[in-house]
Amino acid sequence: MTKKKTKPSLTPYVCFDHDLENYYIQVELPGVKKEDVELSVSEQSFCVTGTREDIDLIACYYLAHPVNEDKAKAKYENGLLHVIIPLKKPVKGKKISIE
Repeated sequence: MTKKKTKPSLTPYVCFDHDLENYYIQVELPGVKKEDVELSVSEQSFCVTGTREDIDLIACYYLAHPVNEDKAKAKYENGLLHVIIPLKKPVKGKKISIE
């Protein structure tokens, strides 16, 4: 009986930022070809998978603010995935002074 070889899975480096209108997400997928990247966005989550010969890079995150997934845009170049996802409503908050 031969064992099926499985590739290790790692979480890629992901950087999140947002302003009042959009999330800006960058995902490092070194050595992954564009055709081997899968991205999915829902109103409250973001998932990405990148597959190489030796490893699978997988990440899913819950988004703190609801987004308009139908207007999400993504661009991939040189191992870096750039994603912009519009928020459903502008983020409003109250500034708190720090003592």
